[in-house]
Amino acid sequence: MQGKANTLPYLMLISSLNQIFCSELSHSFCTIPKLHLFKLGGPLNFAVNGTTSLLTRVQKMFYDYHFKVEQEAGSATFAFFSFNGTAGVWRTIAIRDAGGWKDRTTVEDMDLAVRATLKGWKFVYVGDIRVKSELPSTYKAYCRQQFRWSSGGANLFRKMAKDVLFAKDISLVKKIHMLYSFFFVRRVVAPTAACILFNVIIPISVTVPELYLPVWGVAYIPMVLTIVTVIRHPKNLHIMPFWILFESVMTLHRMRAAVTGLLELEGFNQWTVTKKVGNDLEDTEVPLLQKTRKRLRDRVNFLEIGFSVFLFLCASYNLVFHGTRSYYLYMYLQGLAFLLLGLNFTGTCSCCQ
Repeated sequence: MQGKANTLPYLMLISSLNQIFCSELSHSFCTIPKLHLFKLGGPLNFAVNGTTSLLTRVQKMFYDYHFKVEQEAGSATFAFFSFNGTAGVWRTIAIRDAGGWKDRTTVEDMDLAVRATLKGWKFVYVGDIRVKSELPSTYKAYCRQQFRWSSGGANLFRKMAKDVLFAKDISLVKKIHMLYSFFFVRRVVAPTAACILFNVIIPISVTVPELYLPVWGVAYIPMVLTIVTVIRHPKNLHIMPFWILFESVMTLHRMRAAVTGLLELEGFNQWTVTKKVGNDLEDTEVPLLQKTRKRLRDRVNFLEIGFSVFLFLCASYNLVFHGTRSYYLYMYLQGLAFLLLGLNFTGTCSCCQ
């Protein structure tokens, strides 16, 4: 598995409690039986199309935080962190011990990682070995990917909660972390609370004078979380506003997916492959997906358009009737973000680089 581009700094190795796999990361090549990995580039360039467009750049900001903070920190403390299905090396005995691969959810990699953890297996994150990775370059492809991951994670929580609770090979602290933090908060509560707060409660609050929202809840805490996420890349601070607006739109899709997976509504287990260009190119630049002729309902996202109209109306009301709160600037910007994404005006240019 070799590549010529700066790519994803991601490799997971699974080992037993008393045998931790160690690799010679100081060498350019790392040889594992029946697997050859090529080490390339610096630690910050992990995706071959990470700078192709504004859409891939905002994705890269999030994944840098995800791999460096969540994955590497989890590995350093031997705490639980999910296997993402990309560039992982498994011991076959671990897969068999966990019950093998299952297709009961759309996150079969996370499913296997949870079951292996319940059997006492540990994961090791190796950030210096690099393999190719490609980010979705269109809004539709990214939404489908996020829906599959969010719905599958929430559905896995429903299926695995009892198994985690009564597992005998993991500590009580790890059980609490897996059930409360990893599953309940991150897969269900976080997208739901963020979507309802920023896209529903704040806009409606400008029309209800009696409704008070503490500034620490709507500004200070989100600001701290945002800074923590993007601090790894100071050079990307200028696109942070775009990332904030984009993630606010995506909370709508993640909330819908989480509810769908948790309640097993229609489409909760539907597998849609994320469209990508692939690696059959001679150069190291991955172009955007080519546009195809589509019907109006495929070119326009009516859910985003509807929310943009709602936000514009609330912002205009707040502009005319200020009251004690002035959120109209934020709501205009957020409404514009919904409108642009509703019209699929993203993933088609390499601006803001």
